[in-house]
Amino acid sequence: MHLRHAILGLLDIAPQSGYDLGRAFAGSVAHFWHADQSQIYRTIDRLEADGAVETELIVQTGRPDRRVHALTDAGRAELHGWLRSPIEAVLPKEPFLARLFFAEPLGVEGVLALIDERTEAVRAERDQLAQIPRSAQGLGAVLRTATLDAGLRVADAELSWLADVRESVMKELP
Repeated sequence: MHLRHAILGLLDIAPQSGYDLGRAFAGSVAHFWHADQSQIYRTIDRLEADGAVETELIVQTGRPDRRVHALTDAGRAELHGWLRSPIEAVLPKEPFLARLFFAEPLGVEGVLALIDERTEAVRAERDQLAQIPRSAQGLGAVLRTATLDAGLRVADAELSWLADVRESVMKELP
């Protein structure tokens, strides 16, 4: 998946400004796709140059003009083509697991601190996911709720695993 597909998907739900897309990333898809605001704006510019989105300038008084982006037929065709394409292979990058794998030089106390830091981060991520409102009805709502539930279950599983790892590491204390 590329960022452009996530943006096309969000624009398929509703036309949005770049700022709105940033909020949509933070409030709906952050548990499976991350993008910062500058990446979003660069990608919107490329999508517009490729003819996948069109932009309407809404003039506002007392505030900067608002640029609202919407899918074109070409953008919708690209989104649908991606949705129908074979699932991409997962190529994981897990910075925490890499640190944990090599953390022996930190000693037991250092490893416990690393585990505690990750535990707090996962709890915070889970709390943020729990605040996302669930959609009410329709296929789109079912699918968005399913992805939200996946994020919550992954967080719960990681918290359980972290507790097990912490317990195992504690046994190494002198």
